[in-house]
Amino acid sequence: MTDHSLLIDCDTLAAHLDDPGWRVLDCRFSLAVPGAGEAAYAEGHVPGAVFAHLERDLAGPIMPQSGRHPLPDPGAFTTRLGAWGIDNDTQVVVYDDASGAFASRTWWMLSHWFGHRRGALLDGGIEAWIAQGRPLSTTVPKPARCSYTPHITRAAWTTADEVRTALDAGGIRLIDARAPDRFRGENEPIDPVSGHVPGALNRPFQFNLDENGHFLPAHMLRAEFEDLLAGRSAASAVHMCGSGVTACLNLLAMEVAGLDGGRLYAGSWSDWIRDASRPVTTDA
Repeated sequence: MTDHSLLIDCDTLAAHLDDPGWRVLDCRFSLAVPGAGEAAYAEGHVPGAVFAHLERDLAGPIMPQSGRHPLPDPGAFTTRLGAWGIDNDTQVVVYDDASGAFASRTWWMLSHWFGHRRGALLDGGIEAWIAQGRPLSTTVPKPARCSYTPHITRAAWTTADEVRTALDAGGIRLIDARAPDRFRGENEPIDPVSGHVPGALNRPFQFNLDENGHFLPAHMLRAEFEDLLAGRSAASAVHMCGSGVTACLNLLAMEVAGLDGGRLYAGSWSDWIRDASRPVTTDA
């Protein structure tokens, strides 16, 4: 049995749609219209897929000192996995319609936070599935509830205070996955403060993808990330974005490139700016 832990293609997924040891999660979402992903799921999804909502299932309540998508309570996420029919041996495949921008959060939560190494992202997402003429379904599956035992790794993510201390000591390469105009502080459509963390480097998550939304070849990704790391180890990389979601696609891209060990700044920019004492800079 082959374990899929990074990317998976449509042919492989299609061959396992009826495999009881596999579970597919539809992670479509829109920050502008939070119900859009669920509506799209109802109109048609990969057969057998269950819906995973970013804000209900993959994030916890927003607190006064949290970012926009804080990590959920581990117990609640464990229960959710069981309700989706996922146990510790299940091969999980996640997808969205944004080339992995949202589904990669689920991949990271499973593989890095919960230690589930049988989770993979559908390369190209549902667009690739549809482009190949694959079937869609409107049937909502009712998987049998399973028991899931998490193996939580706290070291997989970091906090604002830890990021600030490490930056001051020169111990990390902080990589921000937001669009360049947001990073530079020229435009901020979501958060109340514009700019970026001083010392951060900009690597928009879209840079990992080709014109069809598929991941670039591993050797190309490796060269680009090694240039960002500037001689440091992959373990020195800490990834952030607006709220700890699209940064996960940069983490996945590094692993596709064979560069393991990076961490997620889970709160990201929307968390950093909650404390006015934390420095902010712009290039505007």
